[in-house]
Amino acid sequence: MGTVRTQVGIIGAGPAGLVLSHLLHLQGIESVVLESHAREYIEKRVRAGVLEQGTVDLLVASGVGGRLLRESLVHRGLEIRFDRRGHRIALADLTGGRTITVYGQQEVVKDLVAARLAAGGQVLFDAPAVEVQQLLSDRPTIIYEQRGERHVLECDVVAGCDGFHGVSRNALPPGALTIYERDYPFVWLGILAATPPSSEELNYAHSEHGFALHSMRSPSISRLYLQISRDDDLSQWPDERVWEELQLRLGNDDGWVLHPGPVLEKGATDLRSFVAEPMRFGRLFLAGDAAHIVPPTGAKGMNLAISDARLLASALAEWYRSGSEELLDAYSPACLRRVWRAEHFASWMTTLLHLHPDDDAFGRGLQRSHLAYVCSSQAAQMSLAENYVGLGAV
Repeated sequence: MGTVRTQVGIIGAGPAGLVLSHLLHLQGIESVVLESHAREYIEKRVRAGVLEQGTVDLLVASGVGGRLLRESLVHRGLEIRFDRRGHRIALADLTGGRTITVYGQQEVVKDLVAARLAAGGQVLFDAPAVEVQQLLSDRPTIIYEQRGERHVLECDVVAGCDGFHGVSRNALPPGALTIYERDYPFVWLGILAATPPSSEELNYAHSEHGFALHSMRSPSISRLYLQISRDDDLSQWPDERVWEELQLRLGNDDGWVLHPGPVLEKGATDLRSFVAEPMRFGRLFLAGDAAHIVPPTGAKGMNLAISDARLLASALAEWYRSGSEELLDAYSPACLRRVWRAEHFASWMTTLLHLHPDDDAFGRGLQRSHLAYVCSSQAAQMSLAENYVGLGAV
């Protein structure tokens, strides 16, 4: 086995891993990123697409926001629909001008990969990490495979940015983590469609038929979701039925019409809340989905991952500069304050907007009352808006 030496070994070339590598580079700190998939795969993988104000500011300030500024869609509000009526939440007006930006995760990844490779950074594709060792030492190692051979990456610190199913969290001994989780009794059927968005802003809909979301990825590509049963098979949802159900749930009495188009992708997404504490064990630091999952209703997953990377990069920069571990020790508590705030908001949005199969008439009455309150109270809308665009401090 060949051995490679670096300062920070990063497992996973998603937003967390790539942002961390990029920010470390700006501080003169070397890293190697190990990615189990091919470059083409991660640059086409459709995931999240809503960026908080703080996320956009970070990407622009760090020099990787040029294409984002040119091609993204900036939204100053969103709409909640129920009782066949639309209720606009004026995000920017309620938060002192803060907005959200629609720009697909795969586009963020493309920009970051290009920046790292242009700067001579080491991003190894088709190089899955298979084992993490010596985490309590000052020389942890990552065993990875590439082109059929095993290699050793020796480093000062390991950053586990490899998602929920990655090896980094599972490398911790039993009892090292406390796990908090909740599964939701429905899934999202999502489609990517080659049709211009039917609305200029995101539309969240609660109806007697279930939840629906109208989103977009560009002026010519729409992203839409339906709440379906866990027991449903995708074969039960041909394209024509999907469009009919979307129109039924999203439609309202002002004559709004959804514009169907060719479906490019279709898939089902489980809704889950998950937190692993703490996000540090020795020289291993967890970031992004390796440490936490939020339901997509609140549009927080990618933003949390990038926030983790920002905090870890700052902590490592201080450690390498001064030898102080104060920020490294504070990393997990600082991340988790934001994580738990986002978990609450995403769970609240999910509970507010979906039909819950176990709810009785009383529960549905409470839900409708809460929806009416949110859509009529400026105070309630302000709370929703500041959480949605991203809290500056938690």
